[in-house]
Amino acid sequence: MTSSKADGSEATPGTPPRLGDCTWTELARATQRQRIVVLPIGSCEQHGPHLPFDTDTRIALALAAGLAAARADVLVAPAVGVSASGEHQGFIGTLSIGSAALEMMLIELVRSADWSDGVVLVNGHGGNLSAVSGAVSVLQSEGRRVLNWWPRLTGGDAHAGRTETSLMLAIAPDAVRRAAAQRGATEPIAELWGELRRGGVAAVSTNGVLGDPLGATPEEGAAILESLVGDLVERVRVWAG
Repeated sequence: MTSSKADGSEATPGTPPRLGDCTWTELARATQRQRIVVLPIGSCEQHGPHLPFDTDTRIALALAAGLAAARADVLVAPAVGVSASGEHQGFIGTLSIGSAALEMMLIELVRSADWSDGVVLVNGHGGNLSAVSGAVSVLQSEGRRVLNWWPRLTGGDAHAGRTETSLMLAIAPDAVRRAAAQRGATEPIAELWGELRRGGVAAVSTNGVLGDPLGATPEEGAAILESLVGDLVERVRVWAG
C-alpha cells in the first residue's frame, strides 16, 4: 500500500527517504518523482555549556526530515557536519574547513548528484552563508537546479540562546544540559559585529552564548520547527514546480 504525502503525491514502497538507507538498485527502481536530493548542512562548533557541538547539524536534519515527510519525491542526503566555523575558533572542540573549502565541496557534491532532478541545500549555520551562496551562484551558472534555503526567524537570538535551545528541546531533549544553561551576550548583533569580526565569538561572550536560553521551552521549539518546515515545504513547492 502507498502512503499519501502532504503535497498530494504518494510514497513509493521500499524507498526510504534517507539516501544513506538506500541501495543503488532500490534507487534505480524508484519513480522519477523521488529524485530531489536534500543536503542538510550543519557545523561542529560550540553552542554554550548546554548544547552539543552538532546542534546546527541536528536542526538541519530535522528540517530536512520535515520536508521529506511532506513530499514523496525527496531523498535526504547524509549531512555535512563540518563546515565554516572560524568564528568559534577560540573554543575547544571546534572543527572547521573554512568558507573556500566548503564552497568547493558543495559545488562538487551538487555536481555529483547529476542523476537527481535537483538539490536543495538546507543550511543550519549562519557562518556558512557566504560559502553556500557562492556555491549556488557557480552551480546555477552551470545550469544546475539547486535551491539555497536558510531558516529566517523574526526576533530570534543569534547563537545557543532561546531559539536554538527551544528547537533542541523539541528535537533532541536528552542532548540539552538544561542545568548548565547560562545567559550570554544579549546585545543586538549589530552592536557586537565589529568585535565579532575581529576576535570571534569568544571576544564578546566568554561562555559562547549570544542570547538567553533560560526561557527556552520544547513547546516554543516545536512551534518554531513547524513554521520553518512550512516555509521550506512552500519554497520547494514553488522551486520544483
